[in-house]
Amino acid sequence: MEIILARAAGYCFGVKRAIQVAEAAARETGSQIYTYGPLIHNRQAVAKLEEQGIKVIENLDSAAGEVVIIRSHGVGPEILNKAEELKIKLVDATCPFVKKAQEIARSLQADGYTVIVVGEAEHPEVKGIIGWTEGKGIVVQQPEDLQLIKPGKKIGVLAQTTQPLARLQAVVKELLTFGREVRVFNTICHATEERQQAARELASQVEVMLVVGGAHSANTQKLAAICRESGATTYAIETAAEIQTDWFKGVDKVGITAGASTPDWIIEEVVKKMTDIRQNEQTEQNPQDMEQLLNEALEFQRVSRGQKLKGTVVSVSDDEVLVDIGAKSEAVVPLRELTCCPVESAREYVKPGDEIEVVVLKVEDMEGRIVCSKQKADAMKAMNTLEEAYKTGQKVTGRVAEVIKGGLLVDLGVRAFLPASHVDVRYVENLEKYVGQEVAVKIIEFNRQKARVVVSRKAVIEEEQLQKKTNALATLAPGQIVKGKVRRITSFGAFVDLGGIDGLLHISELAWHHVDHPAEVIREGEEIEVKILDIDQANEKISLSRRQVLPSPWETVEKKYTVGSIVKGKVVRLVPFGAFVELEPGVDGLIHLSQLADRRVAKADEVVQPGQEVLVKVIDVKSDEKRISLSLKEAQGVVPEA
Repeated sequence: MEIILARAAGYCFGVKRAIQVAEAAARETGSQIYTYGPLIHNRQAVAKLEEQGIKVIENLDSAAGEVVIIRSHGVGPEILNKAEELKIKLVDATCPFVKKAQEIARSLQADGYTVIVVGEAEHPEVKGIIGWTEGKGIVVQQPEDLQLIKPGKKIGVLAQTTQPLARLQAVVKELLTFGREVRVFNTICHATEERQQAARELASQVEVMLVVGGAHSANTQKLAAICRESGATTYAIETAAEIQTDWFKGVDKVGITAGASTPDWIIEEVVKKMTDIRQNEQTEQNPQDMEQLLNEALEFQRVSRGQKLKGTVVSVSDDEVLVDIGAKSEAVVPLRELTCCPVESAREYVKPGDEIEVVVLKVEDMEGRIVCSKQKADAMKAMNTLEEAYKTGQKVTGRVAEVIKGGLLVDLGVRAFLPASHVDVRYVENLEKYVGQEVAVKIIEFNRQKARVVVSRKAVIEEEQLQKKTNALATLAPGQIVKGKVRRITSFGAFVDLGGIDGLLHISELAWHHVDHPAEVIREGEEIEVKILDIDQANEKISLSRRQVLPSPWETVEKKYTVGSIVKGKVVRLVPFGAFVELEPGVDGLIHLSQLADRRVAKADEVVQPGQEVLVKVIDVKSDEKRISLSLKEAQGVVPEA
């Protein structure tokens, strides 16, 4: 007879954590403490806890002023409030997966959703979850139960953490026929899913299944149901003492699984009893050594120092991360081993459900835990990638972790130094603004032995600018009208970014009228249209004009300034032969010396001064030559038309 233990069986993370929390509280208190309800659904485990001074109570009133442990199933807010009234010191051992379900239920209720929990109404976990919905949540076990409810327009669905996934899916499928908004949260513990799947697979391969666990353990009863559905003859037992030899007559393969509340020592007793039965029935055969069977089965995955493994994050605190690596217990990744660069809290870096790679540092620490490093796993992977990028000149992306002396520290899976002079093509005064940003860099120095990596962001920017400049020179041509952004203004003009290359917009090409300084008509950062006048490919210089894309004011002067009309203007400059008057920006007319006054005038400043406003008469217009002749003397005493 072959005995096979399921690849996932026994204590889950939440139960193991609850027991550890309770035992630690008992050691710290040194006297009687209590659990609100059985810590786990296993009579034998609860009895052992009582031997350590951990007693079960069903009513908080009997523990006023004492230390009480909230079991892994969690409780509702009404229990927390009552404990506060009774001055009870609570120790929270609620499973993180259950707490997550409570938070989801509370949030859905607050947002106006009808909260539906797929589970068993009398189970303590479900009661606690319903408590976080102000008692308004609805519990269903089967799709048929939905016919009895009248949900609102918005429905939020979650599940008791030990429910089969198929049951949640069936309920959701039925809900979708209601024509309501349905939000679904899979709150089933991944360890539960894995344990149920392992039981399902094993039950399909054997003739008899033994399901070990407390008689009142919901997850154990679900395992038994799954095994029966898979076709195996199934017996649910609490201890090895319940096993009957007659169950295995003529049986070749027996499978063993255990609920999440079943201690390893009970599983070991069952395996030993089954090994004894096999030895008695097959005395002529050389039976498999029980210790070997236990090692192979109970220690789901053997681990050794330096081994690289993949795992799933099951819990995150500020100081450490717990990871399911398929071993007998979850591995712990301390904050210092999480990443190569400092972070204040592990919550900033990972979250439950993330898949990560780790390297085993210790198979067992002082607390019996497997200690792993994500940092070392990342570094092993990163160094190969970075060396290849260094050789090929490819850019890589990393997160700026902090400002250090001389530059920035960048997380590339390993610590990389970004010198201040390589942060940008221009000097950067405040490096703090880059902290937390993802930056693309090139590796300019790489030393695997010293784990030294120096990077440059400037090199990436320069390469991108060169490519843009090359593309711009290849596509731009004289005569084109294009859009550009004013990058820099000088006294003689402005430099305009044309998408990778700057062109010079001379002050004389800014407008049709005279401009003393470019800032009078444009500003830095402004997007403007310009005409390309000339391109010097050899020297990579481009001449631009803004004036030539603007309407010429001379196109309408004959209509606006008819011969004989009296108009107002401003004297803008004096010349030996008269004075120029600006009629509008870009349109100047000339008052000849002979038209300044009825008397002889030798110099224009005898009559007018720059900046003076005057009334003049239009005596000639030649728009094609951009010339207007004006008379000051003929406009004297004449009132201009309104």
